[in-house]
Amino acid sequence: MLPFDPATVDPEDIGEHRATLEMSHEEAIEHVREVFTDAGFGVPTEFSPSEMLNEKVDANRDPYYVLGACNPEMADRALDASEERIGALFPCNVVIWEASPGVQTVYHVSIMKLARLAGMAPDDETMAGIIEDTGELVEEA
Repeated sequence: MLPFDPATVDPEDIGEHRATLEMSHEEAIEHVREVFTDAGFGVPTEFSPSEMLNEKVDANRDPYYVLGACNPEMADRALDASEERIGALFPCNVVIWEASPGVQTVYHVSIMKLARLAGMAPDDETMAGIIEDTGELVEEA
């Protein structure tokens, strides 16, 4: 049993961001990679769960792609603030899925806010500063 009702969590509490892009799936992946890079994130990992699932279990999934974004300065600060535990949530994933042909949904939640909510990071001024700084970078992207 969870210590709180997930249905009552406000999207702001988890730093939820969603955008709709009217372009092809491949164009959306390139666009999101570019804007996150321009905002100061690297993309050390990326993969297509839909391709893997379609191949391995014949899932017949629509295009779905994950960009694992990371801002090294924020990651370093967050590791210190969380006694290394937040690394279990690295990298900060940005997901792109095809909602319909030519329409892509981009989705992201704040691992910094999730870590604090889950007790993996402190609810203090240091973590609040990290959350504010990473939030500004994501907003820029």
